[in-house]
Amino acid sequence: MDLGRRQFLQYGSLLSAGSLFPPAFSFLSMNPVPDLPRATPESTGVLSESIIQYLTEADKSGVEHHGFILMRHGKVIAEAYWKPFERNQVHTLYSLSKSFTSTAIGFAVQEGKIRLTDKVISFFPEHLPETVSENLSRMEVRHALNMSTGHIKDTIPVMRAAQGVSWIKSFLACPVEKEPGTHFLYNTGATYICSAIISRVTGQSLQEYLGPRLYRPLGITQSDWEVSPEGINTGGYGLRVTADDIARFGQFYLQKGKWEGKALLGEAWVDEATSSHIASNPGDGDWSQGYGYQFWRCKPGFYRGDGAFGQYCVVMPQYDAVIALNSESSDMQKQMTLMWDHLLPGMKAEALAENKSKYEELSALSNSLSLTSQLGSNGSPLVNRINGKEIQLAENPWSWKSIKVNAGNKGGHILLDGSRGKVEIPFAWNQWQVNDHRIQNPFNNPNQAPIGSRVAATAGCIPNGSLKIRLKYTEGIHGDLLTLGSDQEHEIHVNFLYSMSEKNPNNKDNRAGLKGRLTS
Repeated sequence: MDLGRRQFLQYGSLLSAGSLFPPAFSFLSMNPVPDLPRATPESTGVLSESIIQYLTEADKSGVEHHGFILMRHGKVIAEAYWKPFERNQVHTLYSLSKSFTSTAIGFAVQEGKIRLTDKVISFFPEHLPETVSENLSRMEVRHALNMSTGHIKDTIPVMRAAQGVSWIKSFLACPVEKEPGTHFLYNTGATYICSAIISRVTGQSLQEYLGPRLYRPLGITQSDWEVSPEGINTGGYGLRVTADDIARFGQFYLQKGKWEGKALLGEAWVDEATSSHIASNPGDGDWSQGYGYQFWRCKPGFYRGDGAFGQYCVVMPQYDAVIALNSESSDMQKQMTLMWDHLLPGMKAEALAENKSKYEELSALSNSLSLTSQLGSNGSPLVNRINGKEIQLAENPWSWKSIKVNAGNKGGHILLDGSRGKVEIPFAWNQWQVNDHRIQNPFNNPNQAPIGSRVAATAGCIPNGSLKIRLKYTEGIHGDLLTLGSDQEHEIHVNFLYSMSEKNPNNKDNRAGLKGRLTS
């Protein structure tokens, strides 16, 4: 994986349940959207057994999966969610957002609003540096699309760090060390510039522009997208849609830009956007097969949009198939290898005889999948001591004044109170309890304002008596493991462990814990 992408993954791992700026616009359809058509795997020439093998291996792989959809011949033949993740919940896409931004550029080209050979600087004369380098002057829209802007480092960290400065201005001020078109570098700032170009030429946000052109026709009904300080959708990350929406998006590309028989985006653009325009990374893996317009090529000859921690839209024209996948992955290549090894051998050219027993087995497996919820016993002396009592907190980055745990036989809730108001999070003992509304991560990185998400929680007590509560932000991928302990009778501490830090100890969680004292 290239340096730019590794840097973005490291940066993305800091975002926790949300990012710097909350979404400013949600697209909601006014009309009910019909479900995608369904079929049995065998009726489309796919062995149920191969899907069972894939789901089984994915479940025990050590890589955390959240949702999976497999479509063939335009029909959903398998769908599974690992509890507490559920169907019809939006899910953060990270860099899979880039493929949607590319699609917006395609619509703008089709409508004659821009050309791929337009110079990037031509759109932003008020943001140009005092001296425009020769390489910057040569940078075209197509270079931003295929990650060949000429930068040798991803520009997004610089753009985000420049407080009070336009991200566009910061991007244009970054040195362009190489001639555009000659050097691949995964550059999320380049995708932001594509979003900014859409806003400049249409007078709309990227999200608004895609509404009538993509979202409404496809039935994408509850998307939202983060914005920068200057009010522009972040483009390279920050979009949230459902797994079903990802599948629709992939099917739209598989059908060469058509939906329900109507051509929305030209076939020529789809072919061009999903072809390799530049060599990507050294080696022989799935990041080494070339890069298109915000789409990666895959080793078996497919193409995909993908995002950090395992968000996938895989389009397989040779098999007339699409895969949508969400996860919190610590090994994205492993996930693709699992798909290739187990799903592809089960795809046949012709319809197969129905296999009722295997299909029932597949259905049962799909409905039984769950992230681990076991944490310990249903109580401890510590829980008895603090149950229902207010714990006054010392000064902390989140301005929480107190925390209270109310626990019963089946579970309970934690209640936080402070200058941000009150937040109540329900939990169950050793099983997931999902709240019915969105909350913001109460323990986010203080430099970032989190996005609202439904949260799931499970709890248990370990042998030393400490209470563990695992939180999972089901619309934002990540989560936290809280550990409440006590070294003295009235002193209580709460430690945090970020979910990606739990998966990878090298990814340190630098947040300070909470310290408190029982009031009685």
